[in-house]
Amino acid sequence: MTVFVENQNSFLTLQPQPVYTTVQHNSTHPVTMLTINKNLIQRTLAGALLVAGIVVAILWNIWSYALVFIFISVCAVREFHRLTGRASDRFGTWLSALSAAMLFIALLLYESQILPPICTHIAWAAYGLGIMVFIVSGLFRRRPDPLADWEGMALAQIYIAVPFALLNEVLFFHGGHHPMLLLALFVTIWCNDTFAYLTGSLIGRHHMAPNISPKKTWEGFIGGAAGTLLSGYIFSAFDPELSLLQWFIFSEIVVVFGTLGDLVESLLKRQLGVKDSGHAIPGHGGWLDRFDSMLLAAPAVTLYLYLI
Repeated sequence: MTVFVENQNSFLTLQPQPVYTTVQHNSTHPVTMLTINKNLIQRTLAGALLVAGIVVAILWNIWSYALVFIFISVCAVREFHRLTGRASDRFGTWLSALSAAMLFIALLLYESQILPPICTHIAWAAYGLGIMVFIVSGLFRRRPDPLADWEGMALAQIYIAVPFALLNEVLFFHGGHHPMLLLALFVTIWCNDTFAYLTGSLIGRHHMAPNISPKKTWEGFIGGAAGTLLSGYIFSAFDPELSLLQWFIFSEIVVVFGTLGDLVESLLKRQLGVKDSGHAIPGHGGWLDRFDSMLLAAPAVTLYLYLI
């Protein structure tokens, strides 16, 4: 049955729903509660599927890992170009995304050595060729601002493509294959988000960056940093390549740079006047919204692993 809700001089037609005898403009409105419950379920399912997909991809084998993260990096780069107003440049957007994929493949082949060296050389050459084609294409495509296109391409590669490619350095740490080490990077990010949210919600008073991310507090940051020590302790039992102290340092590096990554993406969205980077993941926003912490944490962890 169709319900009509009167709003001053107009009527809003809703989709067929069970009939409600009273309509009140407050937070307990049945339609509002149904919407909230639907969004919560959608968000929970999407989040669970994303987490499960990442875990399975990392632990299953190298090829599942490669396929999933190449797909995500391509989607993230394309989303970045749409977000920054380059959606109309389909050629440039796709070339930038495919270049990101080639960078990931090149570093994967270099670190894993699962294919003959010639394949690695070809992948590196293909990546360089993609960048050059993008630059040279500015001579012929009659784009209104080629320099802005080049800047967008460069930022997409540095900000997104390089961090995704550096995940290979974590996975193949010291020439081995360490899926638990790479998984620890993501689990630590998730633990930090969870503990920071819970602590900030309960006792958060002092805002970290009120003009960029009003909900982040120093209390939440400290709670996240403390909570991730637990994940470091647990992972020390699965991958003895790092000592317990090194695992604790690993966890805190992820917390610091993951938080900075979150703030950087928040600053980007605030400058562009958008709430979410996209709508690819129901209830969670876009790919950049879900992987913003990793974009700065991965390079920092890679440097740390090289230094120990």
